[in-house]
Amino acid sequence: MMVVVGYDVSTKNKSGQKRLKKVAEACQNFGIRAQYSVFECIVEPGQWELLKNELLSIYNPEEDNLRFYYLGSNWKNRLENYGVSKNIKADDPFII
Repeated sequence: MMVVVGYDVSTKNKSGQKRLKKVAEACQNFGIRAQYSVFECIVEPGQWELLKNELLSIYNPEEDNLRFYYLGSNWKNRLENYGVSKNIKADDPFII
């Protein structure tokens, strides 16, 4: 399934800057960066629970915001992209 993760982490202090880095790193483990604070994650339900729980353990609910958009398995018909895209498509194969 495709889940789009968006976040806004306060960076007013050092702890916020650390949270921002941790949130981005967690998302990079499961998805492709679509924009600075947006990741497209193609995950199985178990993987999604791991990522979601990790993100919820990192963020500060009094200062930060997390948004999850569930596009499901038929997400290709629900996604439009225009303009320059520097990243690979979320479902394209890639070699590390």
